Parts: sequence; structure tokens; C-alpha cells
Amino acid sequence: MLAVNQSAARGPKYYDLIVAGFCAMLLIANVAATKLIAVGPDWSPFGVHILPLVFDGGAITFPLTYVLGDCLAEVYGFAKARRAIVMGFVVSVTASLVFFLVDIAPPDASWGNQEAWTSVLGLVPRIVAGSLAGYFVGQLLNAKVLVKLRDRARPGSLWFRLIGSTVVGEAADTLLFCTIAYAFIVDWGTLGNYIGVGYVYKVGLEAVLLPITLRVIPWLKRHEWTDTTPVA
Repeated sequence: MLAVNQSAARGPKYYDLIVAGFCAMLLIANVAATKLIAVGPDWSPFGVHILPLVFDGGAITFPLTYVLGDCLAEVYGFAKARRAIVMGFVVSVTASLVFFLVDIAPPDASWGNQEAWTSVLGLVPRIVAGSLAGYFVGQLLNAKVLVKLRDRARPGSLWFRLIGSTVVGEAADTLLFCTIAYAFIVDWGTLGNYIGVGYVYKVGLEAVLLPITLRVIPWLKRHEWTDTTPVA
């Protein structure tokens, strides 16, 4: 009992580190998402845009926010996961405002990179709105579904909770971001390709990382004091 009380007094040891990593991966993804990437030859049989596969640069790090979000929700509960999600939202809004202010500030006459800056960090309002809407709704759904499944969990069902919550959260995130940011800007075939490829890639990456996540979460539960039930 003494060990439990000491742990409770100390509080979670790794929560702040996970939140910091969560926000860092989110900020990196938001900047990287300004570039659309196409992989593969041009192939559109019967007018259906199959190739090249289209995704944005944020796909490299953004799925990691869902892995970290799963750790937060599963180990620390929905309230602390929601706190991290709100913090990530505030950080993203702050970064967008700073980029906007820097973009509209008059450049020095000897600095010839204004157009390059604007094209990368002078984020289009639609991209910012899509990113924030998709992130906020998707992450909250991911955390909520994971906690709901955890409360009804059977031993050995952690893998199902992780994948199930990602399937729901990433669906909302990808659909909102892609539609808000690029609808009526790119053709509908490219938009459908972008949504489909992005969704499959993000869920697939979490599945690939699942063996690591399945080890990290039980390790965190053993080393943290939380108010959650340590089921796996």
C-alpha cells in the first residue's frame, strides 16, 4: 500500500513526455502536409484515377500522433487524452497564427525568399481549417472509442481496441481534412485517390507499428500511477 501511495503522490512520470512528442509530431505533420506527393505512373483506366498514388507529406509523421494518442487514452484515460488533444489544437492554432503574421510582415529588400516562404509556410486558410477540424474531431473520436472499448474489454483485446479506434478516428480525420483543404481545388478523381490512399496508409502504418504499441502500453501501465484499469 505504501508503494501505491508513493506512486500516487508522485503522479505519472511519462505523461508530459508523451504529450510533448504528440505535439511535436502534430506540428511537423502540419508543415509537411503543405506538399502533395505522387508516387507511381499515371494510370486512369475508364477515367478512374488509380495511379499515381497521392498523399501529403504529413502522412510521414501524422499517424504517429494516433499511436501516441492511443497510449494516452489507454493508459491515462479520456480526460488526460482530451487535455493533450486540446493542447495540440492550441499549439497548432498558435503556429498557424505565427506563420501568418510572419508571412504578411514586409520582407527585407535583400532577402529574396518571400515567395518560397509563402508557398510552404504561408498556409492557405483552407488547409489550416481542414487540418484543425480533422485533427480535433479525429483524435477525440479515437480516444473516445478506445476508452469505450477498454471499459468493455476482455483480456487480450488491446490489439482490437487500438485498431478499432484508429479505423474510426482516421476516417473522420482524413475525410474532413482532405475535403475541407482540397475540394474544388483538385479534380474529384484526385481527391478520391487522396482520401483513399491517405486513409489506408494511416491505418496500415498503425497496424505495422502495432507490435511496438502492444509492448509500450503495458510497460507504461506497469510504471505509471493512473486511475485506469490495467487491462490488456
